[in-house]
Amino acid sequence: TTDSGVGSTPAAEAVAQRLRAAGFPEADIQVIGPSARKKNVVARLHGSGKAKPILIFGHLDVVEAPKEDWSPDLDPFKFVERDGYFYGRGTQDMKGAAAIVVTNFIRWKQEGWVPARDLVLALTADEELYGDEDGVDWLLKNHRDLIDAEYSLNSDGGDFQTRDRKPYSIAVAAGEKKETILQLVTHNRGGHGSQPRKDNAIYQLNAALDRIAKLRFPVVLNDVTRAQFDALSALESGQVAADMKAVSRDPPDAAAVERLSEDPYYNALLRTTCVATMLEAGHGPSALPQRAKAVINCRIAPGHTSAEMLQTLRETIADDGVEIAWQFNEPSDPPASPLRPEVFAAVRKATDRMWQGVVLMPGMETGMTDARFLRAAGIPSYGVSGTFLEQGDGRAHGKDERIRVSDFYAGVEFYDRFMKALAGG
Repeated sequence: TTDSGVGSTPAAEAVAQRLRAAGFPEADIQVIGPSARKKNVVARLHGSGKAKPILIFGHLDVVEAPKEDWSPDLDPFKFVERDGYFYGRGTQDMKGAAAIVVTNFIRWKQEGWVPARDLVLALTADEELYGDEDGVDWLLKNHRDLIDAEYSLNSDGGDFQTRDRKPYSIAVAAGEKKETILQLVTHNRGGHGSQPRKDNAIYQLNAALDRIAKLRFPVVLNDVTRAQFDALSALESGQVAADMKAVSRDPPDAAAVERLSEDPYYNALLRTTCVATMLEAGHGPSALPQRAKAVINCRIAPGHTSAEMLQTLRETIADDGVEIAWQFNEPSDPPASPLRPEVFAAVRKATDRMWQGVVLMPGMETGMTDARFLRAAGIPSYGVSGTFLEQGDGRAHGKDERIRVSDFYAGVEFYDRFMKALAGG
C-alpha cells in the first residue's frame, strides 16, 4: 500500500470485507475516497446512548521499502513470522496496530457487545505523504458526518515500551509537534573558479546555516509535556530524574533545562527545533556558484506558531540576501488536547489487569500524525496504539521492520479491555 504501489484501496476493501463477514451491515461500512487508488474505510459499531461517538483511526498506507535495503532473506512486502516476530513493512507503522483495532471491531460485533455510544473506525490513505489530502483531511472536508466525534483515539500514536520484554511505560499522546519545511536560497553572479571572490553563494548560505545550527528556541512547555517530564522522572535516577522534576515545574529550572537539552529527545520535547537536512549548490566544478539551496526541517511545539518560528529564523540569519520560502506548511497550528481523565483511567484499568508496575503518562509526539487534522477541526485526539515495542528496537520506516508476536496478541487483548473500560455498555 505504498504511494508508488497499489495505494490504499485494496486494503480498505479487504477490511470492509472482513467487517461484512463479521455481521456489520452494508449501511455501516463506507469505502470512499477522492480517487480509485486512494480510498478510506469507515465503519460504525452502534451504541446504546446518544453521546457523540468515539473515533478510532489509523492509516493503511506504508512508506517505500527497497528490497536491497533489507536483509537478504527478508522481503519487505512479504509478511513473515520468524523467531517470535512478525516481519514486514508496516508491522510497526502501522498495519500491526490497524489489525489490532479491526480484530476488536470484529470481536465486538460477534460478541454482541453494545457500547454506551457509537464507536467509529476510520482507516485512511496517505498519512505517509506530505499534505495528506486523501485521508483524514479529505474525510473531514467531504464527509465529516461519518467521522465526527466527541474525541478520537489515534492507533498510530502514543508510545508503549518494554524493557527486557516486560512492559514498563505507556505514553498516551495528547499533543504533537507541527512539521514545516523551508528552503533557504542564495544567489550570486558567479564567475570562473580561477578567480575566487569573497562574495560566494555557498559561503553566504553556509553562514546562515551556521547561525541556525547555534539557534536554540525558547522552552515551550504545556500541561502535556510538564506531566510527561514529571512521569519520566520515575523511570530515571540521579541528576536526570531531578532535572525532569525541575523542568516540570512552572517556571522550569534553567540549569535543568540546559542539561536536558543535551539529549536530542528531551531537547525536542522542550522546544521548537530546526535542522538542515538537504543541500544543493553550484553548476560546475570550475565555476563559482550562482545559486545555493538548503532545506530546513522544523518541528514546532504546541504553543508556538509557524509565523513566530519564521520570524525567529529571519532574525537569526540576519541577512536579506538569503531568501526564505515555505516548501511545506499547513495553515493551522493545532494545540495539545486537554488531558481527558476518562481516557487515562481506562488505559490504567486495562493495563493493571494485564501487567504490573507500568508507568502511565501523557506524551507529546515529536513527529507528525493525522491527529493534527482532527485537533485543528476541534476534535481532541489521544494516541493509544496498544502495540508494545522493545526499547531501542524502533524500526518504523527502517530495515527489517518487525513486532514481537506476543506483543501483537497482547495488544489485541489490551484494546478490548481498554475500550470496554472507556465506552462501557
